[in-house]
Amino acid sequence: MKQKSIVVAVIFLAAAAVLFSSAYIVDETEQVVVTQFGKLVSAPKMEPGLYFRIPVIQNTNYFPKNLLQWDGDPGQIPTLEKTYIWVDTFARWRIVDPVKFFETVSNLISAEARLDDILDPAVRNFVTSYRLIETVRWTNREMDTFELGIETDEDSKKRERPRFNITTGREKIEEGILAQAQPKLDPFGIELVDVKIKRVNYVDQVRQSVYGRMIAERKQIAEKFRSEGRGEAQKIRGEKERDLKQITSEAYRTAQKIKGEADAKATRIFAEAFGVDPEFYSFTKTLDTYAETLDKDSDIVLSTDAEFLKYFKGYTPE
Repeated sequence: MKQKSIVVAVIFLAAAAVLFSSAYIVDETEQVVVTQFGKLVSAPKMEPGLYFRIPVIQNTNYFPKNLLQWDGDPGQIPTLEKTYIWVDTFARWRIVDPVKFFETVSNLISAEARLDDILDPAVRNFVTSYRLIETVRWTNREMDTFELGIETDEDSKKRERPRFNITTGREKIEEGILAQAQPKLDPFGIELVDVKIKRVNYVDQVRQSVYGRMIAERKQIAEKFRSEGRGEAQKIRGEKERDLKQITSEAYRTAQKIKGEADAKATRIFAEAFGVDPEFYSFTKTLDTYAETLDKDSDIVLSTDAEFLKYFKGYTPE
């Protein structure tokens, strides 16, 4: 009885192990291809859920169902006018037929290699077929930018801007790349959802030339600012000198006016004061004249009738 229980337990465990190894789960982001000795044995499992397979003999191959990214290597490509530029592109793709995908490329690394082989030539083909402006812009909308601090709105309107007629544009070029590449990806069960140009830049040699031209333009603009600044400084200095002379002139005129009025008032006061006693005024003025013209070393010869000595006549010292 005991041996029979052990056998039942072993059989139960073996059945549980077989059942566990035969079950597999597919989630929302996955799709599974079941193969037996490398050959497809059933339709791919596209819906999420619990599925079963023959353990050991059958294998499950999981592939993502969601969008995948492809990032191309930047490459040097000449445009139609033979201007060499660096073009960096990216794409989004997904696996729509896991059976074809498994039979052709079998894994994501091989699929990305196929994308490199197909998308890089398509990008090169379209970029070389159009002018640089077609790769950069996608409409004929007039550019409304201007140099801040250099041009006013009126200057921007008056200045002639180079006009380009965009016949294809960047958006159409990207659509053309996608349309050219998609038929080549169909045999691999791959759907190319979108292709975009991530970045466009000049090659080093052209870039240095562009930078040199930009530097020369910046220097020209800086010199324009300096010239305008020097002119404005001269204008300010001229206005300062004019204002200074005007202030000085007005101050001098006001001072002279005040001085004249003061002298007139002082003269009037002196006249009124000395007019009270003219003899005393004559006496004091004569004394002032003596003080200014005579000192202890002066010699003077005058007659006794001289008017200059009239106040000495009849003087008797005590």
